[in-house]
Amino acid sequence: MKVGIIREEKNPPDSRVPLTPEQCQYLIENNQDLDIFIQSSDKRCFSDSEYQEKNISVVEDISHCDILLGVKEVPINSLIAKKTYLFFSHTHKKQPYNRQLLQTILQKNIRLIDYECLCDAQGKRVIAFGHWAGVVGAHNAILAWGKRKQTFDLKPMHQCHDFAEAKTYYNDLSLPNFKIIITGDGRVSNGAATVLNLMNIKKVSPQDLLNQEFSYPVYTQLSVKDMYAKKEEDIFNESDYYQHPEQYYSIFEPYIKVSDIMINGIYWEKKVPIFFTKEDLKKNDFKIKVIADITCDIAPNASIPCTIRASTIENPIYGYDPNLETEIKPFQPQSIDIMAVDNLPNELPRDASEDFGNQLIERVWDELKKPDSQMINEATIAISGQLNKPYEYLQDFVDFEK
Repeated sequence: MKVGIIREEKNPPDSRVPLTPEQCQYLIENNQDLDIFIQSSDKRCFSDSEYQEKNISVVEDISHCDILLGVKEVPINSLIAKKTYLFFSHTHKKQPYNRQLLQTILQKNIRLIDYECLCDAQGKRVIAFGHWAGVVGAHNAILAWGKRKQTFDLKPMHQCHDFAEAKTYYNDLSLPNFKIIITGDGRVSNGAATVLNLMNIKKVSPQDLLNQEFSYPVYTQLSVKDMYAKKEEDIFNESDYYQHPEQYYSIFEPYIKVSDIMINGIYWEKKVPIFFTKEDLKKNDFKIKVIADITCDIAPNASIPCTIRASTIENPIYGYDPNLETEIKPFQPQSIDIMAVDNLPNELPRDASEDFGNQLIERVWDELKKPDSQMINEATIAISGQLNKPYEYLQDFVDFEK
């Protein structure tokens, strides 16, 4: 089997890799008849020379490889026909900005396996950058609050060599009083909680956050039962919620009246109720002034209606004027400051890549070698010029013409 690691060509540039030099070396040493080729790139967090030092071939042309591994979406003009690709395609939720990408994949008879769709027998994702998205997202939320209040400075994560360096700045951080809500209890949200804990921000219960005042900064972590309820039912059934989220409504309103910062880390789709509306944002009792939207779904198809665009690592924060319903400069009295970077783990690319590669090796690699892997089949969006059966619901999406 010949595996190629493609260079990342999407803009803004991404420096992450699916496998580090050490991981490539490990796989070759432990898999007979495996060759790995690295497409030369000057943008990776691991240089060409670091791969060459591990005796991994660095080449320009990877068209001879059977399987091509990337991270972000592959530009349409770089797709090689009749190959197997693994990357985050951002197509399975009918994202309109990637419609042409999926159309081209079908036209070129490409087999597309989407990392985001790789799940175990219980339906839980087996591979993700989510933990590091949460880590960076929480860091950026506190950074934004410092800029807004002009009371402290925090070094941007992407200017740190790695997470170990970033953590050194937390010990001496003097934080004012504020209340933070983290939505969700998965990889992303737990990653965010990791950073807040390292900053010595105390975790409190949702009830205490709502009902008590504190003389120090605090945060709470909300699970779905804290944010949604079913009409005329007192007991929250989590399995029923995941099966029928459209039958539930948001009970998030009390939190918007007492919280200063929101870190949004839940997976969201159209059937799930939004937290609050544009009209809620205009109310005098809407207290939240910084929203770190790690999920980064763009309005109007989003859980956060003021996430009107993605931001960048270099310029991560923009302001939103709720009355004008438009973007303005951040850190103004009337602004709600939005952090909506859509490639947050790329601020810590070496840490994130190593973690991702470990997951790929431990959870996916052996499945890739099986001719009839259920995990791989259910993550295969396109094959032989057709949508794979689990993704036939995308047919109207790919058939759409302007």
